[in-house]
Amino acid sequence: MIEQAALAVLNRFDPERAHGLALRALRTPLAPLPGPVESPRLGVELAGLKLPNPIGLAAGFDKNATAVEPLMQAGFGFIEVGAATPKPQPGNARPRLFRLKADKAAINRFGFNNDGVEVIAGRLGTRPDGVPVGLNIGANKDSADRAADFAHVMRVTRTLVDFATVNVSSPNTEKLRDLQGADALRALLAGVMAERGDTPVFLKIAPDLTDAEIAGIADVAIESGVQAIIATNTTLSRDGLKDGQKGEAGGLSGRPLLAPSTRVLARLYRETGGSMPLVGVGGISSAADAYSKIKAGATAVQLYTAMVYSGLSLAHRIARGLDEMLTNDGYASVDEARGTQVDDWL
Repeated sequence: MIEQAALAVLNRFDPERAHGLALRALRTPLAPLPGPVESPRLGVELAGLKLPNPIGLAAGFDKNATAVEPLMQAGFGFIEVGAATPKPQPGNARPRLFRLKADKAAINRFGFNNDGVEVIAGRLGTRPDGVPVGLNIGANKDSADRAADFAHVMRVTRTLVDFATVNVSSPNTEKLRDLQGADALRALLAGVMAERGDTPVFLKIAPDLTDAEIAGIADVAIESGVQAIIATNTTLSRDGLKDGQKGEAGGLSGRPLLAPSTRVLARLYRETGGSMPLVGVGGISSAADAYSKIKAGATAVQLYTAMVYSGLSLAHRIARGLDEMLTNDGYASVDEARGTQVDDWL
């Protein structure tokens, strides 16, 4: 009841203002945090990281790593903060975040607004122990060498995070997605891998890719030594939307992304023969959604937009529900269910 009342109040504010208030509330004793979720069935290993459960927080919610400690108590099995760029940048002009209530979705065109890697690194350096924490890394909008930006952020933070995600899939930085091309991606990843030390590197890709492009990215990722692929970021598609704000520019997230992002996930699983750990993102708002991603090939999943409509306790509820579904289907672990319904999405 308290959470629903808080959501009702937040929804009266501009979306970006509401988001800032939610982050601030997390750092007070008022936030109802359910605590971590663990069970023998839910524990997974992702690129060598031990996760108490496979439900992760996607990048973008805590861009500047200001609420890592309370988020560790929200039921997530892992957390991703950022994106961080070498220099601070304000991002695009406001308004730049829109709730599409009729579609249970959101459109954002933030443009990598963040405090810069030095400030974010300072916060990550003082975080407590808990669930694994990763950093989404990006490039400054005005950079003359974006590949060097990624390597710089990796170098500064490699000892402060449990994994780093190379984000070449945001639609809100001009020509960033061009870095998903094979040659550009290979060169970028080489620079990041040279700076990573022992830190696992993940790659986050867009949903707006052809099968041939997905196959090419998979090949480059394996060749480069990337430890996991996150599928997917937001989409530029507006198919089937009902909300009056559907024409706003930016990346679409939320419920409409569930099917297209899961198809990309399943295609990646097929292309890699199940050998590459995959993180499924896009449209997850229930335990059934998370389960569908796992059966399509995901080792773990991430969510964000659904919390706008269902509250911060959503991760806890999804983890508990997933545990029950695995039990009912006779699976002793998430890994046993992984990839069992890939063909349904291809």
